[in-house]
Amino acid sequence: MQRLIGVVVVIAVFGAVGYWVWDYNTSPTGGKAKAEASQSAQAKEDATHDPEIGDCVTVEDPEGEPVPTVIDCDDPKAEYKMGERLIGAGKECGSAYDYGIQVQQSRGIDYTMCFTKV
Repeated sequence: MQRLIGVVVVIAVFGAVGYWVWDYNTSPTGGKAKAEASQSAQAKEDATHDPEIGDCVTVEDPEGEPVPTVIDCDDPKAEYKMGERLIGAGKECGSAYDYGIQVQQSRGIDYTMCFTKV
């Protein structure tokens, strides 16, 4: 009788672990799917704050720690249009630009984003 109980407990434990692994890896609401969705959402959010040349932006906290957010150029909130990205630490935008944001990265290459008013 004790052997039967032991076997049932072992089967239940393996079944539970197997279900958890299956659910984590295959379920659209499981852990792996949630992690991938979170990473995708974070990548999309990061992209909205990393304009490319020609993108229009609005700048949050322009005098403190500026955060550019890419928006449509037809949007009335559009303040600046990105004209150039200068690679390297401490680069300054030329007189052709109205505003610049220096980006210092802990890993990667430092750069300066140069903008003209829209």
